[in-house]
Amino acid sequence: MALFEGIDLSSLGPALSDNDVDGWLLFDFHGINPVVKRVVGYDGMATRRLFVWLPKAGKPVAIAHRIELQGVEGFPGDIRPYAAWWELHRLLGEVVAGKRIAMEVSTEDAVPYLDRVPHGVVQLLEKLGATVVPSAPLVSLFAARWSDGELAGHRQAAEALAEIARGTLRSVVNQVGQAREAAVQRDVLEDMKSAGLATDHPPIVAFGANAANPHYEPVEGSDALLEPDQVVLLDLWGGPSRRTVFADQTWMGFAGTSPPEEVTKVWTVTRDARDAVVTRLEEASAEGRRVTGAELDDVARHHIDGHGYGDAFVHRTGHSIDTDLHGSGPHLDNFETNDLREIIPGVGFSIEPGIYLTGRFGVRSEINVFLHEDRPEVTPVEPQRDLITQA
Repeated sequence: MALFEGIDLSSLGPALSDNDVDGWLLFDFHGINPVVKRVVGYDGMATRRLFVWLPKAGKPVAIAHRIELQGVEGFPGDIRPYAAWWELHRLLGEVVAGKRIAMEVSTEDAVPYLDRVPHGVVQLLEKLGATVVPSAPLVSLFAARWSDGELAGHRQAAEALAEIARGTLRSVVNQVGQAREAAVQRDVLEDMKSAGLATDHPPIVAFGANAANPHYEPVEGSDALLEPDQVVLLDLWGGPSRRTVFADQTWMGFAGTSPPEEVTKVWTVTRDARDAVVTRLEEASAEGRRVTGAELDDVARHHIDGHGYGDAFVHRTGHSIDTDLHGSGPHLDNFETNDLREIIPGVGFSIEPGIYLTGRFGVRSEINVFLHEDRPEVTPVEPQRDLITQA
């Protein structure tokens, strides 16, 4: 990727003015800040401290170590090399002294996905005369939004994943006493590979009580054998390549012909909580109103709590998706964190409420949404409506 290939630098100045900062200072060291790669397109080693200054007016500045200048070749601004620590401090002071600068920090670690800059770096910059403020609105604008190509790739991946999930569950629920979680996991990976999809981690396959563990991972040899009347949870994610925007979905099946009343109720409550979030997004779009991630989490949580399962919904409603599966943009969260960032057009995210009854079974339903200027777009085109059961 060329430097700044994915960002319109001409739009940066107005955004910095709107956020009352003199510039945006991006920091990376050993890849701890994915925003740098997303915004700058930096693909170097970064085994030494890297700073990129994006000012409200004037040329951008890259402050990079002398042994890692290859990574900033073609930088559209000034490249200021350093080797010794005192050189770094001098160069930083020349850039930030007396300025109000945005960085990936989050007050009291309110949103960890924004809290990427070590406290010591902030201390140094403040000592050099800078005032450091959170870059949250800039991250949403320049790091979280998808390009047209990323949206197209996501759509393609979403439909392929949905087809794999439906086919897998229709088969697995009929393999009582035969299907094992780890084997199903391997089969799904092979199906994804055949469909031209890349992923960064195997899918979650969970039978029965294991589905009540939201981040369960089957282990060969100790994984479960499918028993009659168990729920089957399949969570899978992938995209056209490892560097693109993934699709991320969770589908549910039942190893029987007629799920018991409680399983059907838990599924229905979960699915309807998912759909209530989409409805709130549709209503807000029609009204020209922006919503926050916290508001959307409240919608799902209120629905589930109203049916008596609030204590069993133990994670946020959804996460940002960019070229990281759990991206840097707004999350649907007023539970794990209080994410008050607005959901702006151009961003994408998951909606995945869940109800987990420890030791018995769990249910999650996950879709993805891309927010257009006038409407939310749900992927896949046909989300799951009913549990997949035995034929």
